[in-house]
Amino acid sequence: MICCLNPDCSNPQNHQNNKVCQSCHTPLVPLLRNRFRVIRVLSDEGGFGRTYISEDIDKLNELCVIKQLAPKFQGTWSQKKAIQLFSEEAKRLQELGEHPQVPTLIAYFQQNNCLYLVQQFIEGENLFNELKSRKIYRDWDIQSILLDLLPIIKFIHQQGVIHRDIKPENIIRRKSDGRLILIDFGSSKQWTAQVQRKNGTSIGSHGYSPIEQIRDGKAYPASDLFGLGATCFHLLTGISPFQLWMEYGYSWVGNWQHYLRVPLSGELTEIIDKLLQKEIQYRYQSADEVIRDLMKKHTHILPAANSTIIKTSVNNSRIQPQKYIFIFSIFVFFALAASGYQEFRKLKPNFSFSLSQPWNITPIPEKDLSLVNTLSGNKSKVLSVVMSPHGKMIVSGGNCEETNHSQCHGNLKLWDVITGREIISLEGHSQSVNAVAITANGKILVSGSDDQTIKIWNLQTNQLIHTLKGHTDAIHSLAISADNKTLVSGSDDQTIKIWDLTTGKLIRTLIGHKYWVRSVDISPDGVTLVSGSFDKTIKLWNINQEKPIRTLTTSSQTVIAVAFSPNGKILASASRNRTIKLWNLQTLKEIHTLTAGGNNVNTIAFSPDGKILASAGRNTSGEQSYHTIKLWNVATGEEMFTLTGHSNIVTSLGFSADGKFLVSGGEDNLIKIWQVFQ
Repeated sequence: MICCLNPDCSNPQNHQNNKVCQSCHTPLVPLLRNRFRVIRVLSDEGGFGRTYISEDIDKLNELCVIKQLAPKFQGTWSQKKAIQLFSEEAKRLQELGEHPQVPTLIAYFQQNNCLYLVQQFIEGENLFNELKSRKIYRDWDIQSILLDLLPIIKFIHQQGVIHRDIKPENIIRRKSDGRLILIDFGSSKQWTAQVQRKNGTSIGSHGYSPIEQIRDGKAYPASDLFGLGATCFHLLTGISPFQLWMEYGYSWVGNWQHYLRVPLSGELTEIIDKLLQKEIQYRYQSADEVIRDLMKKHTHILPAANSTIIKTSVNNSRIQPQKYIFIFSIFVFFALAASGYQEFRKLKPNFSFSLSQPWNITPIPEKDLSLVNTLSGNKSKVLSVVMSPHGKMIVSGGNCEETNHSQCHGNLKLWDVITGREIISLEGHSQSVNAVAITANGKILVSGSDDQTIKIWNLQTNQLIHTLKGHTDAIHSLAISADNKTLVSGSDDQTIKIWDLTTGKLIRTLIGHKYWVRSVDISPDGVTLVSGSFDKTIKLWNINQEKPIRTLTTSSQTVIAVAFSPNGKILASASRNRTIKLWNLQTLKEIHTLTAGGNNVNTIAFSPDGKILASAGRNTSGEQSYHTIKLWNVATGEEMFTLTGHSNIVTSLGFSADGKFLVSGGEDNLIKIWQVFQ
């Protein structure tokens, strides 16, 4: 196809062989500047031109974006202003394009009385469209957005540039790695003493732009920070700041919290409140100030998106697992097909170790520590994974791949371990699936979702058995008792619910946490329940009672994950302060504190024999960012190995029933299978 470049053409798409447009009869241009083939219209700029998706034939038909300026009303002030802004945008992109989260300028030229600006194409979705499909953004989502955008804003301010139009439409989440890209520098202005002294033209978006920018035409670094705060508000509430501005002017920023749909932490509330101050002197003055306040309570800031991923290391020596992927994947998959795994509860691991006398663990040979397969069929983030007890299937939960009214697709998938292919996608949840669990006999699958429901599935027929309703907010954690009879769920509604897995009936609700319950587990004997919460506590419960039997205060940080060891003698907990604690459940004393260094731990899992604890998340080190999996010696508390390969946050881990393999899921849309033992 070829696209007509007449900005007034009502139907610009044409067949490749056409010489003139079939709709407006304008001569068609096969190649702009003998290099760029215009494919289709991306957006209309309201009479001043259009934006197109194009191919760069000098770069093997790589996609690019071409902005066209073809203003009407020649010689008018509007035309002159449009040309000035267009030229300034090209200059800004040339200056700022070295940053990996700002589009690169490819070309800027004039042809046939029009100006053209060619820039890097960013494959992804802007936050405005993401909001329409996703609906709900929570505390940690906004933290992540701030931590990704603030370094970009800091960079452009250091170059003396004020963006002046920060809003969800101008922020794209790049599909390849999930990083945020700041676009549209058409309104940006050089920040100079002259600009500060002299009133300028009001440019920006009402509701997102602060009063000094709209009223006086002045723009400062603090002006962009107001736009950032308004963007966070829009994502949290679903309400456009423009609508509020039209009705209330700037008075809405004084009571913005009244519009919230989900609760925020006190720290994040204070930060957004300071971003949204009407008067500039009370607002944050620099991105660094916001970063400092975020860093008081949060442990990382995202580095630039071109960070290098480290290679897997074992005992400080480098290995390259890529060399072994092909050989081991063939060996492993045929071995699995021939023999299968034993069911998890039929295994009899040796628990003869002593807490006071640690056992020795034989180091894994380099040739056996390798990535054996990557399942890449997901189109969205993987939020939870589990391997079936027989080891032939993986179940993953994640974001919806596409939304069509109330339908949600691809958020619960079954995968064949041997082929790496999707077996089936189970339809039923209307929002993201945050947690999955399989019974020890491998017959029942349970899934928990943002849609506030839990679904129970027959894995032999892949049919839905029960839908459990009772939670009033997202479900983030599930645990099944060893006898396959009891299900426990933890939710953002601050409660834990105990269900009869066979009938789907609610047995009791446990109330005690003061904030989101993010992790639950059942002891192997089925008597004790553990829960971890954003209220910074761990609670131990008797499963037959409604009040906790013990509360453990771990630190000043939220508790992300909890897990019982397979023998029920040790409890592991992970907090946002980058530590993992191992507790003796007989004395309720700490055995070890595992310091993850730069690693922010999102998930933990014990090996079936209880000797190894796996943890994963994001590891930040200086300007580098690694999304790592660590293996720890439970007896000594020492780090054994680090596995790298995910290009975004690792969200979930699970061992195979025999402990030889580890499965991981991440926000890079990938599921990876690792061989960790012979």
